[in-house]
Amino acid sequence: MTSPSEKYAAWAEEKRRENSELTAFTARYDFALDDFQLAGGRALEDGRSVLVAAPTGAGKTVVGEFAVHLALAQGRKVFYTAPIKALSNQKFGELADWLGAERVGLLTGDTSIRPTAEVVVMTTEVLRNMLYADSDLLDGLGFVVMDEVHYLADRLRGPVWEEVIIHLDRSVQLVALSATVSNAEEFGAWLQEVRGETSIVVSETRPVPLWQHVIVGEELLDLFVDADGEAVVSHGPGARSDRQVNPEIERITSFSLPVDERSGGQRGRGYRGRKGTRGRHRPRGAGRHGSPRGERGGDRRGEHEGPRHHGPGSGRDGSRHDGGRHGGSRGGAGGRPLRRPDVVELLDDAALLPAIMFIFSRAGCEGAVQQCARARLRLTDDHERGEIRAVLDERLAEIGVEDEEVLGLHAFRRAVLDGYAAHHAGMLPLLKTVVEELFARGLLKVVFATETLALGINMPARSVVLEKLVKFNGVEHADLTPGEYTQLTGRAGRRGIDTEGHAVIVGGPRFDAPAAASLASRRTYPLRSAFRPTPNMAVNLLDRFDHSRARETLETSFAQFQADRSVVGLARRARELEDTVEDYRAAVTCERGDLLEYAEVQEAISAREKELSQARAAADRDRTRSVFGDLRRGEIIALPGGKRRGYAVVLDVDRHVLGGPQVDLLDTEGRRRSLRPGDVPSPPAVIDTLRLPRPEALGSGKVRKDTASALRQRLAGQDDDARREVRRRAGRTPSTAAQDPRLQELRTHLAEHPCAACPDLESHLRWVGRWRKSRGELEGVQRRISGRTSSLARRFDCLTDLLLELGYLEHAGEDGEELVPTTSGMRLRRLFSDRDLLIAECLEHGAWDGLDAPGLAAVVSAAVHETRRDDRAPELIPDPAVGAALEASSRIAAELQSAEARHGIDPTLPPDPAIAAIVHRWARGAHLAAALEGNDLPPGDFVRHCRQVIDLLDQLTADERLGRTARAAIDGVRRGLVAQEIGR
Repeated sequence: MTSPSEKYAAWAEEKRRENSELTAFTARYDFALDDFQLAGGRALEDGRSVLVAAPTGAGKTVVGEFAVHLALAQGRKVFYTAPIKALSNQKFGELADWLGAERVGLLTGDTSIRPTAEVVVMTTEVLRNMLYADSDLLDGLGFVVMDEVHYLADRLRGPVWEEVIIHLDRSVQLVALSATVSNAEEFGAWLQEVRGETSIVVSETRPVPLWQHVIVGEELLDLFVDADGEAVVSHGPGARSDRQVNPEIERITSFSLPVDERSGGQRGRGYRGRKGTRGRHRPRGAGRHGSPRGERGGDRRGEHEGPRHHGPGSGRDGSRHDGGRHGGSRGGAGGRPLRRPDVVELLDDAALLPAIMFIFSRAGCEGAVQQCARARLRLTDDHERGEIRAVLDERLAEIGVEDEEVLGLHAFRRAVLDGYAAHHAGMLPLLKTVVEELFARGLLKVVFATETLALGINMPARSVVLEKLVKFNGVEHADLTPGEYTQLTGRAGRRGIDTEGHAVIVGGPRFDAPAAASLASRRTYPLRSAFRPTPNMAVNLLDRFDHSRARETLETSFAQFQADRSVVGLARRARELEDTVEDYRAAVTCERGDLLEYAEVQEAISAREKELSQARAAADRDRTRSVFGDLRRGEIIALPGGKRRGYAVVLDVDRHVLGGPQVDLLDTEGRRRSLRPGDVPSPPAVIDTLRLPRPEALGSGKVRKDTASALRQRLAGQDDDARREVRRRAGRTPSTAAQDPRLQELRTHLAEHPCAACPDLESHLRWVGRWRKSRGELEGVQRRISGRTSSLARRFDCLTDLLLELGYLEHAGEDGEELVPTTSGMRLRRLFSDRDLLIAECLEHGAWDGLDAPGLAAVVSAAVHETRRDDRAPELIPDPAVGAALEASSRIAAELQSAEARHGIDPTLPPDPAIAAIVHRWARGAHLAAALEGNDLPPGDFVRHCRQVIDLLDQLTADERLGRTARAAIDGVRRGLVAQEIGR
């Protein structure tokens, strides 16, 4: 029985909650908050920081908004941070609508609106810079909301999150909002350590049920069913554990189709070329038969009347079909995946629009729009088209006529009016904003997007379609991880808009249903820190703290926290390997002699052969550069391989381009190509000459085609394999292995060794191989253990040694053991860039002095750009001062890399002038089409790059020598579409 005192305590707690700020805050909603939202709010009201980890669309931001409410109620300021500007702008608008515009400010680096307001929305970098500068805006700060905090795993920008968390005053309550991560408790434990008392609130339940489907051939099938063959929810309300992979998928994909049925012919449902679809007028949340799925009571069929599992032998209409000689449904395991327009129409017939189809390339997204246009797909009615047209006319009015073609506005308008569009980073931000607005209003039915759309932007979709389960990760094509799958499909079915969400996988040849089911079932998303000390961070820390305190600050990072925890498992693995190495060592014996000595001689031979091979390759590279420099216009060359192979004629040779001579070629198919020494493994061979038309005439496709025809005629009788022709005429640098004294001595020693005559030598060497492999693995684990213990602090020490050598730090104090920034270091302290030290070195050596405003903008472009592709040499800028500045910057970068190598620090990337000429033209006043002429740089990339250029130029305005020019350069770059995008 409850005692009177316990009853009184419960009554008092209930009264306290009734009069709490949380109760007042919840009154603004017409629905009850979830338990995890209430738990996060109570933690804040009790004075604790809080980590809230919940699925996408679950309502995490409610806790962040309560922090805003609580701060205002307590008379304190609150900062709301987001990882990208689009999210900051979106949240700024939402808070201004709620609180009134006069109470909300916005700071995004290039936009400053009411920075002294009670509530300020900002990007995380802005807050980091405030902390390092001890800004007055931090006075009175009570709360900081960090939205999408799992972004700290981002390799480039993630460390900023940790810097903010570490340096925020302990009196500030932190609200960290994260997607569901599998190590939320670990992250929360770190927050507890660095921020003080912190509550960890984790919710793994989706607020909206999620169904999983697969498109196989022309069938839209449920991925999960129960024992009775009925569809099962995978996540969210109604999810069941008694689910299995739909056996119908395996049955259909097990058939192969005749070639004529796979590659042509009429599709069974008459999709091709249709202009209208049956599902487009259904409301959000409606099923195949028009009834909202959430209103059907307890009947399982009624709750899920959309895509259905059909028993063996039955079609979508319930009729029987013969799975005999034709192997069942078209487009099975042996056929191609359904075309994108057909996928869209299939989804529309099943009432699964609006949908986001994730295609993991920009070109793929644009290609999908073009395919839908060619198929004359139309998903909108006349009323919707009228609304869309009004939005387009208003939003796109600011774009000049001269830029419409380069932006592809005609095709964009046509597609959007028909109800579909692309969304990727290469698009103009204005166009992406229009897509987001129209999709949120339900006017766009399908968006073909890259995975960048998965980050937080509010674009509610009923369905998410994954065209493939692999994507290029920058190194290789790799399978999607469960975390990536969760992030992408988390956008399907948004709370308050849809009653359910749908994830759809487009199955192609060799579709692996069990693997897809495993991916869709697991929701692991581990958070891994990307934190690392940088030169800018080092001088900022040493400007605020002594050396010992600065090292301790780095050791409080989440990266070090994770590294120290992982050492326990590594130590256990090391002990296991030590036993294995000892066992293999005991087995390495030979009666004839010392087997390990024999193996060491073998290793020495391999090492020497590798040295000679590398020297030969270096000689090949030197010869290649020399041959490229000697080529003349009209010479026909045979190429040995690499990126370019076959025969071609030389059109032009640019001997002054950065990175070596660049040769412009015309191949036998009439295609123009550019070639640099690094593109071929050895020198090309000159085999003939050809009379060429005038250079300006080669701009004509017909002239190029005729020239290619003449080239083929000239090559008649030549070896079809150009590589054999190269070997006959040029060949590689001769190998010196046969004449190398050291190599011959080692081979003689090996042949005369006693073990060489052992009949069991091959068996003995297998044991040596096992011992060597285990020993190498043990040494690797030991290095990892050594490297992880205080790894960041040791890296910081290497960095400070470099900064001492370069003059950015100096010894101070009575004993001279403290480190403080010099005047140069204070300049570095204000530079926030991935190439911060290189930029500081260029300023220190005056490499950018004397440039005019367009020239400085171009050089700054090279300092912030990183080429996505390496198949094109940078365009020359017709200004000798700019060329000299770029050459000086490259020379300084090479010297800096040498210094970094001496101190064991990862090298800074050299300046990349790939699009500096475009920025130069733009800064001189050219309109967008003229600036981009002759280049394939997407307009969205150009605008985003201009923002980066402006950001660095703004940092240079404080420089005594460059300040005035930097301000003029900002004016030159921040104009037209760039200014409009920055200002929105």
